Amino acid sequence: MTTTNPSSPTPDENPAPAPGTSPGTGEASDGGAAHYKQPDWFTKNVFNRLMAGLTRMGISVWGSRVLEHRGRTTGELHHTPVNLLTIDGVEYLVAPRGETQWVRNVRQAGGNLVLIKGSHREQHTATEVPVAHRIPILRAYLRRWKFEVGMFFEGVGPDSSDEEWASAAARHPVFRLS
Repeated sequence: MTTTNPSSPTPDENPAPAPGTSPGTGEASDGGAAHYKQPDWFTKNVFNRLMAGLTRMGISVWGSRVLEHRGRTTGELHHTPVNLLTIDGVEYLVAPRGETQWVRNVRQAGGNLVLIKGSHREQHTATEVPVAHRIPILRAYLRRWKFEVGMFFEGVGPDSSDEEWASAAARHPVFRLS
C-alpha cells in the first residue's frame, strides 16, 4: 500500500484548479470561482494525521474513516481522513472544503473508492448527489460535525434557511455510497 506524505503534496493533492477553470486563478470558465478551502498548517500536519492514524488503528472518531483514492495523474494511492455520514441507513461522503483533490480523484475514477477503518476495508461506488438534493444531507452533516468543519460553510449552519443553503450547497460536493 502506498501512502503519501501530507507535507509533500503530489500533483494529485495540490489545490490545482478544477477542470474548466483557468490555471493560476481558480476562476471557472463561466465567470464563477472553483470553491476550495485549503487546510491550514495545524489541520494538515497535526489534526488530519492524528485522525488518519487513529482510524487506521481501528478507532473511529464520530464516524471517521480513511478514504483511499487513486490519483488522476500519478495513479498513486492517496489516503485522506473523512467523516462518514449515515442517514436512514444510507452512507454519504461530504467535501466540506469544496472541490478537493479527493473529490476530483473519485470523479475521475468513476466513483470507485475504498473506506478504511483499522484492518477493515470497504469497496464503494460513490454517486454524486445533485445540488438540489444536498441541503438535508449538508444540514445533517453540520449537525454532527459543525465543531470541526463549520468554518468551511461561511456562516451557513444546520438551522439556516433553505434560501441560505441554496447557494452554499453547490460549493460542497456530496456523494452517496453504494
